[in-house]
Amino acid sequence: MNEPIPLKSGAAPTAALQCKNMIAIASGKGGVGKTWFAITLAHALAKRGKHVLLFDGDLGLANVDIQLGLTPERDLGAVIDGTSTLPAAVIKYKDGNFDILAGRSGSGSLATLPTQKLSDLRNDLIALARQYDYVLVDLGAGVDRPVRQMAGPAAATYVVLTDEPTSLTDAYAFIKLARAANPSADMRVVVNLAANAADGQKTYETISKACENFLRYKPLLAGIIRRDSKVRDAIRAQTPLLIRSPGADAAADVEAIAKKISP
Repeated sequence: MNEPIPLKSGAAPTAALQCKNMIAIASGKGGVGKTWFAITLAHALAKRGKHVLLFDGDLGLANVDIQLGLTPERDLGAVIDGTSTLPAAVIKYKDGNFDILAGRSGSGSLATLPTQKLSDLRNDLIALARQYDYVLVDLGAGVDRPVRQMAGPAAATYVVLTDEPTSLTDAYAFIKLARAANPSADMRVVVNLAANAADGQKTYETISKACENFLRYKPLLAGIIRRDSKVRDAIRAQTPLLIRSPGADAAADVEAIAKKISP
């Protein structure tokens, strides 16, 4: 099994539990395409022959299953209420050849889990991760405690943002809080909905300069995803982009990110 997203030389995680094959996918705000990116990246890694688990870690507004048109018998809610174990709630998404652990859409109560229950869930996920090459954790949008706690064990966190000022501001806030909790946290930027590669680079430079000026830290650029009408079409059809429109610009951009993770 590969060791994706290695920590920077000399860096050591402050968290007691670190999962070298776990990637957290975050955003400072909703509406930037975070869950779509998580699904497409999981699919792209699976296409590269990797055994992938996509964990819907949005504990309040889960929607991985909705975007893929799935109705799982068990989900994260069943794990939380004790009627299922974490491994038993995993389902195989045959069309994409990767596994999914669905959240429970519309169950806001999951977003207010007690700290100990959230820790137990995180530890169970770390144990389950040993069975996979990569585990992608689609976090809830924002900077709340459950989001930061679920991101903690990841070897790297990909922060999805756009060029909108609110997206940039909220992404900066997420990076700031994550780095405060763990100064060794490896944060990487994914610019989504870019008009073109040059505009995407400008957006990255904006967030990068803010982090350098105020945090003395420069997040790496994971990749730029161009705005593509075929993405909305795929979401409406509840079908992965790499199946519905594999030749799309956005598909190529996500596959390029996957190639960096798993050459």
